[in-house]
Formats: sequence, structure tokens, C-alpha cells
Amino acid sequence: MPIPDYQVLMLPLLEGLADGQERSIRELDELLAVRLGLTQEEQNQMLPSGQSTVFRNRVGWAKTYLKNAGLIDNPTRGRVRISTAGKEVLARKPTSIDNRFLEQFDGYQKFIGKIIDDGSVKPLPDTTLPPVAVTPREQFETSFESLQKALAEELLGRLQESSPEFFEHIVVKLLQAMGYGEGRVTNYSHDGGIDGVINEDKLGLDVVCIQAKRWQGTVSRPTVQAFVGSMDMIRAKKGVVITTANFSRDAIDFVDRIEGKRVVLINGQHLAQLMIDYDVGVSTIGTYRLKEVSNDFFEEEDGV
Repeated sequence: MPIPDYQVLMLPLLEGLADGQERSIRELDELLAVRLGLTQEEQNQMLPSGQSTVFRNRVGWAKTYLKNAGLIDNPTRGRVRISTAGKEVLARKPTSIDNRFLEQFDGYQKFIGKIIDDGSVKPLPDTTLPPVAVTPREQFETSFESLQKALAEELLGRLQESSPEFFEHIVVKLLQAMGYGEGRVTNYSHDGGIDGVINEDKLGLDVVCIQAKRWQGTVSRPTVQAFVGSMDMIRAKKGVVITTANFSRDAIDFVDRIEGKRVVLINGQHLAQLMIDYDVGVSTIGTYRLKEVSNDFFEEEDGV
């Protein structure tokens, strides 16, 4: 049978988790392959890039959309299970689940960019309309934005699965890729202290302290305040706190009022985007140059 597209896979995926058990992504792939009756040859079919199988890629997309809609969650590292909202959806006995179906959930609306973090609605081309309703360029740019968001989410997932020590090394590597000088992970202190230092420039004229928090919860003011206090140990005036999570409002307000020091807070969303922008932990699998006719070129002057 043809490999179903990712939207067709959404309902079977959710049904495969209906028993409430946690499953690894690999277990989920195997479960769906059996439910759909896919042959080994179909399961091994590769994408044109050769980077992944078509089936695993489509299951991954179905999982990403369902997760952002709040129908499944990641209770532990690398594992998934159905959420309460997902159980409620199955209780309604839907005949199918697709992108249009998921639009009823705020999490999905935020994921596709129709709802901004502050709750306001952002006008975007309606990707659920028939293809003729949008231009190929709009389709291309909307697809690219979705790919970037999915990539950022996957990056955060991988970061949260990494060990705290490895995460600290990733943070140092990122800052070096951004143009800072030599950096290293340190042992100045433990919980609440300095995880690394990096030279602000390649000459080492100033040093920046680093704290890397591989968290899923919110980083609050006491954590940031303890880090700022630790900076005095090496008489540093600049620091950066990087987390896979978010910062509380009082933590943000605190760094804005610090006198004599400059501390920058980078949350998970910003961290993922920086890694994409500076090619840390990602690789380019294809390059597309989008061109259009140059109106200036075809402007004829008198006598030409």
C-alpha cells in the first residue's frame, strides 16, 4: 500500500497510544507499521535527501502536530503518550484527524503562528484553503516557516535529552560560533553557580560568565540571582544565562535592574533559533535559491 501522508497518520498514531502507555518513537514507528500493514520495503523507502525514511519522517510530522495541539505529550525523555485532551478527542470517535481538525486547539494555532505568545491573533495566509487560493511563493514561505518551527522544537527536544554536562559544552560551542573567543566549562561552583566562561573577544580582553540550565520548568529569580552573586568570585561584570525552558517575569525584571553588571537571559525558543542561525547542532540538507524577474533590468532608457 502507498505510505500514508502525515495527516492520514495522525488518527492511527493517536489510536496507537489510546491505552495510555508510554512508548519510544521507535516503538511507535513499529506499532504504526504493523497497524497499517506496511511491508519492510515500504518502511525502508528513503527521502530524496537520503537522510531519513519516508515513513519515519511522516510519523515524526504527525507526532509534532499532535504534540503542539496538546493531544500527546512527552512524559519522559524520548517517549510519548496520549494526553487527557487526546483521550477526549478519541472519545468523540473522529473519522480522521488533519490540520483543519487541529485548528480548534490553541496550541496548534500558536505552533503555526496564528496566535502570538501574547494571545493576539496574527493574520496569516490560510493554509487550509485549496491550493489555488494561495500563490506558490506563499506556499513555499509558509512551508519553510513550518519547517523552521519543527526544527526548533526538535532541537529543544534533543537538548532536553542531553546530559547537563553535554549541554554546557553545547552552550560554549554556540557562543564561540557567534564570534566570542575561547571558552570552557568550569567548576567554580555547583548548583546555582557558574557553568562556564568565555572570552568576550578573541584577545581575551573581557570575560563572560555562563550558566546553562537544561530545564523543562521555569527559571525563577532566585536561580538568576545566585548566578549573579557567583560572578563576583572572578570579578566578572558580564554574564549570560541560557535555558531550554523560560524565565519568570521576576527573573527578567531582576536582570533589568542590576547595577554594575550586564546579564543576558536566553530562553529555549531563542536558544534553538540561535543554534539554527549559527549552524550548531544542525546541518544543511538542501539549498533553494528563490528568484524573481528584476523589474529594474527590464526598464528601457531612451536611446537603448
